[in-house]
Amino acid sequence: MENLSSNPNSITLTRFSYFLKPIKNTHPSARFTLYDAYRYITGPDAREATEKLRIIKTIDIKEARTFKAEHFDYCTFSGVFDKRSDQALVSHSGLICLDFDHLDDLPSVRRKLLDDDYFETQLLFTSPSGNGLKWIVEIDLTKASHLDYFLGIQNYLKLEYGLEIDPSGKDICRACFLPHDPNCYINPQLLKV
Repeated sequence: MENLSSNPNSITLTRFSYFLKPIKNTHPSARFTLYDAYRYITGPDAREATEKLRIIKTIDIKEARTFKAEHFDYCTFSGVFDKRSDQALVSHSGLICLDFDHLDDLPSVRRKLLDDDYFETQLLFTSPSGNGLKWIVEIDLTKASHLDYFLGIQNYLKLEYGLEIDPSGKDICRACFLPHDPNCYINPQLLKV
């Protein structure tokens, strides 16, 4: 299997939709690059909401879900949309966001993903809840569809690392909440803008 990021500069200016909270808001506010998302995640904007969510989560999971839906901005990493709906896709970004939930050893999984030989990590950050990861990698839609990539990566991660990913990632318009994570990883090539 070839490394998909053969041209590291091809992804630098890739854009996707950014939405202001709450999740019921389906109209984008801006077009983000991976660098924009990185700056948001490592910056102070979501710090208070992230800290509060992690406290609520220890008390009431249902309340935590409601809080997250109301208090976190989000992106659709796989594309630019006129509205968050598969039918309103303007352009695919060439990215896919894979979601790992309820990890027992988050640092170990993080290291495996960063060291993977076949998929070069573009962005990797801890989920709002604090016990999962969001992994954004590049895909080449001239070789396969978004869904085919999702299914292939899902199988690969299961066989290679025994990892399960959230099946919702198969949806192009999947919302990804943006938490505060000062240790968010960004591909160093994306910092050379």
